[in-house]
Amino acid sequence: MDFRVFLLAISAITVGLVELVVGGILPVIADDLDVSIGTAGQLITVFALVYAIAGPVLLSLTAKVGRKKLYLIALAIFLVGNVFTYFSPTFTFMMVARIFTAASAALVIVLSLTITARIATPQKRAKALGYIYMGISSSLVLGVPIGIVLTNAFGWRSVFLGIAIMTVGSILLIAKFFEEIPPGHVQPLAEQLKALANKKIIFAHLATMFMLAGHYTVYAYFTPFLETTMQISPYWISIFYFLFGLAAVGGGVFGGSLATWIGSTKSILFILGAFAVSLFILPFSTFSIPVFIIVMMIWGALSWALAPPQQVYIIESDPVSSDIHQSFNNSALQIGIALGSGIGGVVYSQTNSVTIMPPVGGVIVLIAFICAAISLSIPISKKIRASVNQ
Repeated sequence: MDFRVFLLAISAITVGLVELVVGGILPVIADDLDVSIGTAGQLITVFALVYAIAGPVLLSLTAKVGRKKLYLIALAIFLVGNVFTYFSPTFTFMMVARIFTAASAALVIVLSLTITARIATPQKRAKALGYIYMGISSSLVLGVPIGIVLTNAFGWRSVFLGIAIMTVGSILLIAKFFEEIPPGHVQPLAEQLKALANKKIIFAHLATMFMLAGHYTVYAYFTPFLETTMQISPYWISIFYFLFGLAAVGGGVFGGSLATWIGSTKSILFILGAFAVSLFILPFSTFSIPVFIIVMMIWGALSWALAPPQQVYIIESDPVSSDIHQSFNNSALQIGIALGSGIGGVVYSQTNSVTIMPPVGGVIVLIAFICAAISLSIPISKKIRASVNQ
């Protein structure tokens, strides 16, 4: 394996940390910046929205720029965004900083994937891309407990200072070990959008979006949920997040194995149905810590289990445009995060209750189930079948 792939994976981990790390420290940030928890939750919403849009747009706009040069520019902007976050005197200032970090993070992740595909040998390409995806997923699910530990020890701003220091390391490594990489061919954004005419895939993207929306209606406010319903200390909250993260990483393996066993279509419906049930059960499991941990880890595993069968399903449904659709599916995931954290913020602000969030999230996941069922009911178009058989 080309060791440069591991350098790209390190960069993916670094930029991935910044997205959801605020979820575990929302009450601390809200208190320090003098805003409500619901308002502070919009830091996740705005980040996810900008991330979803910025990836494909910035990649198209920078199509003629050398990949190494563009990668270093994106990391530099990401570094500045985190430094600004560290010094943010107000919530508005921090929100602006989050916009810059989201846009640059989206570009870094897309470039990490495209550069990896180019530098890895064909025989090792899938495995190399797997390292990048593993870096992304691990940073998303394990960044929260790490952020809680750092916040308890040094304050919430130390989290972003740490990410900034890691970014400096990534910049130095990329600058030293990578030669300039030609831009290559990037499909125009208008051509990419044409692929969205496939209704079968559109509903698959909607299923991803609504599943993540239901998930983050709860997960974005999991800290106040634990504080209110379980009355546990920050130390135990960090342990809960860590256990959730381990379950989520294992969930990807479970989803892939399930898809191999019963097929992608059955796996999608099973995972979405079980995920909705786990959210409905969650508030009723808080009477016992052991019971809650079991339900929480099932919820955590299912939260990342959909990705493998969904990617297989997308490839099977439209092999010709699968790369484009996988990019859009990632955007749908980010829009789902934004939508869920936004809905959670509104629900929390209006009801001042965290126990109502899991059933609200469960209802949203049921919408995802319906979208998936509609997608599965639509046959693959004759045009796509013909292009595959050619």
